[in-house]
Amino acid sequence: MQSAAERLSAAGTANALELRGVSRLFGALAALSDVTMSVKPGERRAVLGSNGAGKTTLFNCVTGDFPPTSGTVRFFGEDVTHFPPHERIRRGLRRTYQISQLFGGLSVVDNVYLACRGVSRGRFSLIRPRRNDALMQSALDLVNAVHLTDFKDMLVSELSYGQQRQLEIALALSGAPRFILFDEPAAGLSPTERSELIEILTSMPAHIGYIIIEHDMDVALRVVESVTMMHNGAIFKEGNPAEIESDPEVQELYLGGGHVRL
Repeated sequence: MQSAAERLSAAGTANALELRGVSRLFGALAALSDVTMSVKPGERRAVLGSNGAGKTTLFNCVTGDFPPTSGTVRFFGEDVTHFPPHERIRRGLRRTYQISQLFGGLSVVDNVYLACRGVSRGRFSLIRPRRNDALMQSALDLVNAVHLTDFKDMLVSELSYGQQRQLEIALALSGAPRFILFDEPAAGLSPTERSELIEILTSMPAHIGYIIIEHDMDVALRVVESVTMMHNGAIFKEGNPAEIESDPEVQELYLGGGHVRL
């Protein structure tokens, strides 16, 4: 395992995320087949495709939830292929999930505070936070960043579904992440909530890159600069949003002939 100094040195010139020949088998089923991809620091990319294309499996290989059967995953120059998820989190990788993973019986700000505490050096301390606790201020800043300040003291169980998805973004932003994986953040949102999501994603700090899996093309193509299309566990097309949107093969396979430009 690399030292902190070695990681910093490697990170200076490396891609944020680099996959080389990544495959994932579940028995005889190849969920991913020889996926090679590079994402630059600060880059925002969409990974799109129909159900079963391998998008979530790709995320699982990156986060370590299901390590690849073959191939390598590098994060800011460091080979993390066989690292457990918590080691990748320590290095600045974050992820949201399709199904909310929140503490419904706690307030909005307490959820974010716990996320900040969980990636801090004092995470095992049992001492209650003081009023001037720096982590509490960080939590309040993140609540504001996802437009939930007016609801900071509300129980999470009382939030709307869309507000809970906004809260998940705040949790992903805790602890100074370097890269985030967003797994269908617009799923189930109303048109108004989708507009709110677009505003939150586009206003994130420029140094934080992300990959977004999303079925809602109106959201995905507005918040990224590059797109990877997947089909049957492999990369099918890559390009910028305009190129992908106008590509005849993409339209035929994923969008249908009647797709209207955004």
